Amino acid sequence: MTFSPAAADTIMQHFKDTGTDATDYDMILTGDLGALGSRIVKDLCWEKGYSISENHVDCGEIVYKVIEKEFQGGSGAGCSASVLNSYILTKMNAGLYKRILFAATGALLSTVSSGQGESIPCISHAVQLEV
Repeated sequence: MTFSPAAADTIMQHFKDTGTDATDYDMILTGDLGALGSRIVKDLCWEKGYSISENHVDCGEIVYKVIEKEFQGGSGAGCSASVLNSYILTKMNAGLYKRILFAATGALLSTVSSGQGESIPCISHAVQLEV
């Protein structure tokens, strides 16, 4: 399961809705996509004409050492919450970041659908933070 398409779609839709692009943000932050998922979200955005490579950072890459063979980190909810509420907000309060786009990801888990072998829909929402 990869959350990258959901994150990429949400980020690009946010840009369209707000008339912004990656250069309008100090950082574009995603949950824990892992090293592979982080590359995928950058590639998906680039294919649609949005280059986020310069300022995209994944929470899992901040918390965990990025090791190419592992590709993944830990809990997206845990990584997102701990990085946003400690590292990012501290830097924003210190004036180091002025505008952040935070695109958290998740899964719509159902014991019935997964028990039946159905796919698990992935979702993402965006929050724009400004100081």
